[in-house]
Amino acid sequence: KRSHLAISFNLKPKARFVTMDADGAPNAKRPRHDESSSSIQNPNPLPISNQSHFDLFISSLLSFPDSSPSLSSPLSIGRSFDRALDKALASASSDVSAQDLLVDRTVELASLLLDSAKRCFRKRASVHNSNSWPFPQELTIKVFSMLDKKSLMQAMVSCTMFHKCAMDPLCYSRIELKDKNVDDGVVRTMIHRAGKELRSLELGHVARPRSPLSLLTGSCLSPLSYNHCFIGNRLRSLHLYGLRDMYKDSYSDALSACSNITDLKIVGLSSEQIFEPLTRKSCRKIEHLFLEARLFPYSSTGVSVMAEFVTSLPKLTSLTLIGFDITDAIAQILFEGFPKLKHMNLSRASLIKGRFMRDLGDSFKDSLLETLILRDCPYLEEKEVLQFLKSLFTGNLRLLEHIDVSNTLGLLSDGVKRSKNPNFPLEKLKEERSNVKFVADFTSSLSRSERFSRGISDSSDEDDRFEMVPIDPRIESDGDDDIANFVDGDGLLGYEF
Repeated sequence: KRSHLAISFNLKPKARFVTMDADGAPNAKRPRHDESSSSIQNPNPLPISNQSHFDLFISSLLSFPDSSPSLSSPLSIGRSFDRALDKALASASSDVSAQDLLVDRTVELASLLLDSAKRCFRKRASVHNSNSWPFPQELTIKVFSMLDKKSLMQAMVSCTMFHKCAMDPLCYSRIELKDKNVDDGVVRTMIHRAGKELRSLELGHVARPRSPLSLLTGSCLSPLSYNHCFIGNRLRSLHLYGLRDMYKDSYSDALSACSNITDLKIVGLSSEQIFEPLTRKSCRKIEHLFLEARLFPYSSTGVSVMAEFVTSLPKLTSLTLIGFDITDAIAQILFEGFPKLKHMNLSRASLIKGRFMRDLGDSFKDSLLETLILRDCPYLEEKEVLQFLKSLFTGNLRLLEHIDVSNTLGLLSDGVKRSKNPNFPLEKLKEERSNVKFVADFTSSLSRSERFSRGISDSSDEDDRFEMVPIDPRIESDGDDDIANFVDGDGLLGYEF
């Protein structure tokens, strides 16, 4: 065994200089050296007889009896290694650099042994899981497809069998990366993995106090357009939150590639021409549209633009436009142009006074509208809201169930005054329309960020459908743990948990 050990140390590697890193481990740097020298990275193939001899030596090493890992015992394997290495150093050379190379060679051999043991462990774990896992591969993939992406990555790195299942495109049909610390490369990789199975894509960060900026840009959506929009045409739902550098061309390219999309949500909108891409025929299947402007007010909605907009989305049932300079005339166009509309949210509309609500009550008795939200509209008038409520007593808008006119500034009264205590006929509304929930919160003692940080709920009393209940001014807020440091790889997405 001593001769075997001596032979192994006499396999001279390329010359290198050795330093120590912060943890005290060797840190080797290779200069150019004699090409005939052997290398641990690319070893020369041994003759069959020498290979068998070397395998026999490794087998002998692995067959050593168990002993304490402590080096205090003279019979321990650790002490044996120490003595063998000291003897090899003593006989190698008096040159310090040569001794350093020998020590570094030993570290590399130990690393190879450790890597081999890890590979063997993974193989055995995979065989064990294959034999003991109760589900077939198809069902395992179905289960994995329901996991969030962090859990999926954790399952992926556990064993080879799970890795194979977690790489199936079905596991990426719903890519939900909202409030995750990922970059464009990670998103593109996951879109490619989903391929033709991609159905839902959710990206970006919701703006909130102390929230990090999104690392994503419009280029993360580029795979949707590849190969004649092969992947984009499979997408059904697209939600984008606070993406940087998303301009007209970015939206146009993304939406043009998604001809079958039915659910579109963009929060933190920065392009002034978002409605132009939406008027194209490629978006005619949209049923749920949610747009929230980054700035307030947002001047991008003329009457002519909106008239063309309503003819482009014949299947729309839910419309949310937050922070746009919508007038009563535009609101009227929107309501009349979408006959299937059930949900309308025009919160923070800078020019709405409420006159369009008269026509809602008088002319659209059989409308399908179920929800009307006019939250924080600065020019919404008290008299218009009152007139609208009275029109409900006669049975107009029979399917309407929820009205929200909350405003931290209060409603306009007599043109210039603000009213935070309007006299609405809530008791009569309760008698005539018991199915209607009327929400009016005029609280302004807390700022939006303060209300957010204190977690004020949407309703103080869910059972009382007619009180002016306080509601959370957040339009969107979903918290989640961050996923940090995705790394692209040939087979894995690496996570730092």
